[in-house]
Amino acid sequence: MKGGTLLDHELVPKHEVLTEEEEKAVLRKYKVSKRQLPKIKYSDPIAREIGAEVGQIIKITRDSKTAGKSIAYRVVIDQ
Repeated sequence: MKGGTLLDHELVPKHEVLTEEEEKAVLRKYKVSKRQLPKIKYSDPIAREIGAEVGQIIKITRDSKTAGKSIAYRVVIDQ
């Protein structure tokens, strides 16, 4: 990457760490616990770049040709 970050690459979707309030809202909306969410490792380059900590939820927003926007959530794990 010349002079940029991983997040600047055109193929990397938008990643953001949710606040505690946003986490509660997402878990309530989808009626799931953090344990039921897909995982992302703390050592993942994107997780590290955005400063995610173990136990936090990351929101991933992708552009989709069929849905417009596709949103996924991942919980940060240490292993």
